[in-house]
Amino acid sequence: MLVPQLAPLVAAFYETVRQGSIVAAARHLSVSQPTITSRIQQLEKHYGVELFHRRGNRVELTQTGAALMPLIDRLMLSEREIDAALRHERECYTGSFRLGTTGPYYILPAVAAFRRRYPNVQLGIEVGNSKEVLDALVEYRVDVAVSSNRVDDPALARHRIAGDLLVLVVDPAHALAHRRTTDLGVLAGETLLLREPGSRTREATETALRRRGVEPAAVIEIGSREAICEAIRQGLGCSLMPAGEVPRGASLVSVPIEPDGPAMHEYLYHLKSRANGHLIRAFMGTLEALRAAHGDASEAASFHS
Repeated sequence: MLVPQLAPLVAAFYETVRQGSIVAAARHLSVSQPTITSRIQQLEKHYGVELFHRRGNRVELTQTGAALMPLIDRLMLSEREIDAALRHERECYTGSFRLGTTGPYYILPAVAAFRRRYPNVQLGIEVGNSKEVLDALVEYRVDVAVSSNRVDDPALARHRIAGDLLVLVVDPAHALAHRRTTDLGVLAGETLLLREPGSRTREATETALRRRGVEPAAVIEIGSREAICEAIRQGLGCSLMPAGEVPRGASLVSVPIEPDGPAMHEYLYHLKSRANGHLIRAFMGTLEALRAAHGDASEAASFHS
């Protein structure tokens, strides 16, 4: 039968050995010297063993005490591991997590799932173009950044989280709105609405047009996706957007581009030096679980790229 409250008795013995004296053990455990002595004596009396030879103010391990130390070492290690695991879980329920993204469409389901798991974590979302959110990441203003811009930087961990084709977005009254598909060549007779420099969507659009040798009739630069959508509704022109980013129920029509419509991928980045941060690990775990639950096998293979 174990002695009641064995843990403090064992701790008194263990720290006396580790610290080299009863005085040092008492200081380490923030208790009095008589308390340490009493706990060791109680342990010896209960089991009928002698753990120390007393020589005045000095104590020396007996053979029994020496044999006990490796067992207690393993016990203390397990205690520290349990403590670390519990503190990690506690910390994951508090703190502040900041995310930078070029748009909400691909990452908000993961943010919502993370919120359900860790409701006490304070969330912050910063929206900008690819350059802006990646700058925020390396400047420690956000913890993770979501961008369609593929960056090869040894300081950054990159995970591909989505892939999408660009589509032509027009107003329902536009002449192209009733086509099943269209070709990039039609833009030679259209006003093209483009995002600001630094936008990955703009870069993908311009690259596709150069490859096909197409020059739009006119170009209007507009600084946000929402403003471009409103400009389309007002008949100012048309634009190319990733299919998943076209607002639902917004009185806009998406026309697939064939053949070989330009594609974009969405990536999540974090600093490699912060890979073990508890909230970053918690968010990555939430994202991976969400993707696995939806059976996203095509992207799962590249998740740890």
